Amino acid sequence: MNILITICARGGSKGIPGKNIKLINDKPLIAYTIEAAQEFAMKYNADISLSTDSKRIREVAAEYGLYTDYTRPIELATDEIGKIDVIRSLVDYQEVLLNKEYDLILDLDITSPLRTQEDLSKAFSELVSNNEAINIFSVSPAARNPYFNMIEEGQDGYVKLVKDSGYIKSRQAAPKVYDMNASFYFFRRKFFSELYETSITDKSLVYVMDHICFDLDEPHDFIIMDLMMRHNLFDFRL
Repeated sequence: MNILITICARGGSKGIPGKNIKLINDKPLIAYTIEAAQEFAMKYNADISLSTDSKRIREVAAEYGLYTDYTRPIELATDEIGKIDVIRSLVDYQEVLLNKEYDLILDLDITSPLRTQEDLSKAFSELVSNNEAINIFSVSPAARNPYFNMIEEGQDGYVKLVKDSGYIKSRQAAPKVYDMNASFYFFRRKFFSELYETSITDKSLVYVMDHICFDLDEPHDFIIMDLMMRHNLFDFRL
């Protein structure tokens, strides 16, 4: 089975400037994802490729053993472009470069590094064992449930449940819901060939992480994760 691991790192970031190579626990953030990719690639004989528009990100990635000649096109390096288009471009490039067609693509998100090799291997096995599934991605149990304790404001100014079932009286009785934690996504090659536009399809699976996982969107997220790493507060190994 041919597997490609994609790592996407745009140079611009409004929330946290330079976040992809910002130091966290004395190591560039991107390094955690590169190392995770390298370990998985060694186990499954996968290729790894980087999509970036930044010379500095390319240099930092090379320091950790990930080299690339691919430069993300300008039209794919804006705030408005979705990640699916970015990954598709990189997959097409790698297939032409190496003259091979991939069966599975694993995208690892730099800003959500709290994943384990066990997570990746289990999710990989779940997707491979389900012939109808198109993709699988990581999620975490949600703190709130739209059937029970999440509300939205209506046009009349009054609030209502996001999903009003009319009979659910406790969170335990509500359908299970999850937070997409953005850590990793496995796709079958046809996901890109059939031009899906979002990661949620009619044949998507989820892999529920049994440990803490969150992505880095705001400066305080960096502070929290840095402290947890420095004081070894995780009950798992990255």
